[in-house]
Amino acid sequence: MQGSKLYVGNIIYSATSDDLKELFAQYGEVKQVNLMEGRGYGFVEMSSPEEAMKARDALNGSDFKGRKLKVDEARQPKDREKKGYRKY
Repeated sequence: MQGSKLYVGNIIYSATSDDLKELFAQYGEVKQVNLMEGRGYGFVEMSSPEEAMKARDALNGSDFKGRKLKVDEARQPKDREKKGYRKY
């Protein structure tokens, strides 16, 4: 695993950033949580790639408040111009 930022999907809508921070803190230092409220996903940045990998391996597919989490390494945003979007 190269980065320390994780994508977290299938999050119950009532979850808070603090809920995610508490969950991921079991696997290392959480630097930042960015929860897309009302959308069911977010991003968690751990302090090292090793901690991120440990959290991913432990939490992917695990039950969190009645939903199975999808945890994976976050991908870089794609360049919009390459997808046919025009720059104005």
